[in-house]
Amino acid sequence: MGLPPGAVSSIRKYEKAVRKKFRIMLIMDSRTKHKREATDYTGLDILLYVDFSRPGQIAQVLLPYQEQLLAITCRTESHMLKFMQVIPHVPYLRTPTTESLEWSTDKLKMRRRFILYNKKITPKFCLIKGNTKTERAKAKKKIGFPMIVKPTNLAQSMLVTICYHEEDLEKSLRSTFRKIKKIYEENKRDEQPQVVVEEYMEGDMYSIDGYVNSRGTVYFCPMVKVVTGKNIGHDDFYNYLHLTPTAFKKSTIERAERVAEMGVHALGLRNTTVHVELMKIDDEWKIVEIGPRVGGFRVKLHELSCGIDHSLNDLLIRVPKQPVIPKKCSGFAAALKWYPKKEGIITKLKGIKKCQKLASFVEISVNKKVGDRCHFAKNGGKAVFVITLHNYERSKLLADIRRVEQLIDIKIK
Repeated sequence: MGLPPGAVSSIRKYEKAVRKKFRIMLIMDSRTKHKREATDYTGLDILLYVDFSRPGQIAQVLLPYQEQLLAITCRTESHMLKFMQVIPHVPYLRTPTTESLEWSTDKLKMRRRFILYNKKITPKFCLIKGNTKTERAKAKKKIGFPMIVKPTNLAQSMLVTICYHEEDLEKSLRSTFRKIKKIYEENKRDEQPQVVVEEYMEGDMYSIDGYVNSRGTVYFCPMVKVVTGKNIGHDDFYNYLHLTPTAFKKSTIERAERVAEMGVHALGLRNTTVHVELMKIDDEWKIVEIGPRVGGFRVKLHELSCGIDHSLNDLLIRVPKQPVIPKKCSGFAAALKWYPKKEGIITKLKGIKKCQKLASFVEISVNKKVGDRCHFAKNGGKAVFVITLHNYERSKLLADIRRVEQLIDIKIK
């Protein structure tokens, strides 16, 4: 359902290294309104359109290529259901099982698997069927305040809210159930919308990507420190800052990796890249969630800081071949996702050009302009901009992150 930036160049570079020629195929949904041609995608060799809801059509379209297929991947969480629908029709490729993908893309099923495997690695949770007095009482009894309300199938902190008391919970559930169907449709989620409440974990957030082979061995990338909007005083749970590698000592990283590996095995994932979000509470690690995919911004961050070709490794683990992960990192990288403190219309947006002159600047993606309306991530909104920074010295990178925060001037009406 998409050709990620950098994926084609990674494959072409690998071609030269192994002296073999590969063709790149993209499988798209024929129900998409605006169809494109293969020539619209730079470097694409084959473009197939198929109705993912019709198994016979998937089989028929892929049949001529069965003996030529080497690996198949899906990089977007919102399209994992379509990936699951294709898997039965590529039986001789190394893929995750459809059950493991289902468990790892539905937060309720994921938590249930964690409980079965090791209840210490996951917070308390329960399913909420509506904004009723009975359902709120159930949540209060099973979880207690503070608690997190979140949809089971959405990413990027959409509709995620924290509740400290009864009034918060009633307001949050009312808003979530009013918006959830529309936001599922906007994010192309084919699953039935559901809502869970979870125990609120007070701690520091980190994430780690890894590659799982067919025997369950996990090869981990360097850890990433995550600062949320909540950490910087915003009434929102989006991931504000990603910074890698961390300053943790080896034993701390190994403990985090053990917990992440437990979660991967609990979900039965194999032949896939995984994105694991963790919470460090004192010396204990708990899993926020695991996705069967490459994490956001990780391709660029791992390339800049450690020379890891994340796109290529995502394919190698499915070929299968061992992923290439350098033993040492030569620098530090960060991605900063900017949301304003309040919702409304942008009346002033300054500082972008000054940020581009910083020594650590790599690239910036601006999604909003003056006159556009901004919404919080929890209400389905997108960031005003995302800036990527890199420096060989951690202190200089941290200094430039601070300069970005000081230079940006956004006014909201």
